[in-house]
Amino acid sequence: MNSRKGCKFLFFCISLSQILNQFARIYLQCSSVVRSQKAMTDQPQTDLGLYKPPQTVRGMTELDRAAFSQTVSVPAIRIPTSVLNKVVKSLKKVALQRPGLKRVVEEHNEDGNKDSSKGEHRLLLLDPNSITSADSFGSEEAEALTAYGVPQEIQKYQLKLTYENLKSEEILRAVLPEGQDVTSGFSRVGHIAHMNLRDHQLPYRKLIGQVIIDKNPGVTCVVNKTNTIDSTYRNFQMEVLAGESNMVAKVRENGVLYEFDFSLVYWNPRLSTEHERIVSLLQRGDTVVDVFAGVGPFAIPAAHRGCEVLANDLNPESFCWLQHNAKLNKVDRKITSFNMDGRDFIRGPVRERLPALMKGSQKIHVVMNLPALALEFLDAFRGLLGPEPDQSLFCPDDNLPQVHCYGFSKEDDAQRDVVERAEVSFKLSLQGWCSVHLVRNVAPNKEMMCVSFTLPRGVLYSTHTQDRGKRLSHSLRPLKASWMARWHASPDV
Repeated sequence: MNSRKGCKFLFFCISLSQILNQFARIYLQCSSVVRSQKAMTDQPQTDLGLYKPPQTVRGMTELDRAAFSQTVSVPAIRIPTSVLNKVVKSLKKVALQRPGLKRVVEEHNEDGNKDSSKGEHRLLLLDPNSITSADSFGSEEAEALTAYGVPQEIQKYQLKLTYENLKSEEILRAVLPEGQDVTSGFSRVGHIAHMNLRDHQLPYRKLIGQVIIDKNPGVTCVVNKTNTIDSTYRNFQMEVLAGESNMVAKVRENGVLYEFDFSLVYWNPRLSTEHERIVSLLQRGDTVVDVFAGVGPFAIPAAHRGCEVLANDLNPESFCWLQHNAKLNKVDRKITSFNMDGRDFIRGPVRERLPALMKGSQKIHVVMNLPALALEFLDAFRGLLGPEPDQSLFCPDDNLPQVHCYGFSKEDDAQRDVVERAEVSFKLSLQGWCSVHLVRNVAPNKEMMCVSFTLPRGVLYSTHTQDRGKRLSHSLRPLKASWMARWHASPDV
């Protein structure tokens, strides 16, 4: 009995020992795998760090392209030339992608020279973010390598990186002080890159400008805005950071070609979608009254669409380029241009033509794109046509103008804000018969809006203005005071 118990105990000990040994082997294998994976992970992280320009360039204010050169170690796979194109295509998702770098290179000897004896093979450089070992290939890549008889063996390749192989964001991130915002964004206006640099970036502005030219084909001039937009002529002072000083830009927007001196007129490439939106509302034969026409981003495409256009701008330079662009696009016969103040334009040429236009069947669109001030110009329409003729009282189908007026708002309810300000100018409620469109976010807590409505008869004719104005003037007086206070307390940026 004791003998059987002793045998069972001995068998138990042996079994336990085997189990423990098995666990130990598994543990050691797992630890080895973990250490191996960690080592493979750590090495690529080092390589990835080397992709960033050297720390010695930190604080550079004059661009020294040679200072960014370095040699890094990247993974590569050896491929027979007979299947090279097919394999490269199969591995395109994990191949190295760097500006100006060849992904396929020749093999080299240990001394760094080309190995003529290995001409039957090439090396495909791989992205260290994706490939850290032979086991890093996905199932599709692994199947392709097997099908083409390519061993899943990774070797290291010493790759020389230069300034030309780095992206603008990488260069600027290395140069500017750590922890500060890095910008490589700009507005493209023909060959000109327009930047709005912050104060901490100004000491590096010349370098930033040169990097933008180097990394953006077609950009030959970089400028930085040095003040806010002048609300009179809508242009701003600028400094040339790098490149040529030629400010005459050629821009194609929505199929229309424009030319203008960017330093003397207003042009915003971020408004191309809004230009297209308004033009899409027009029909052949309509009349477009563009009160603040600039160089013609509404007027020229409207004329292209078959509309008759009255286009005005106070800026003499904008007026000249508007006429130039009308001829350039062969629509000068469809556009009558004026160089006047907006109110004078409304109360002069527009007033003279409006009665006849309203008797027609084609629609009339009034565009007022001066967001800083346009809403205040709406009062020019009050009583514009004088007392309403008796016969028009029986013509409810008169073709009243459709107005599209732009404004900035810094209020939480931007839609309500622009409508209320339009109401202040009209001394008439617009609630229920206007629409508001968000054009774009201009800056934090600042929106550009477009309010559209049919111009009320009670505004156009002085008799209606007086009758309805008396009923609303008392209710709108506090509204006007509150709006004027909050708007002028925070001037436009």
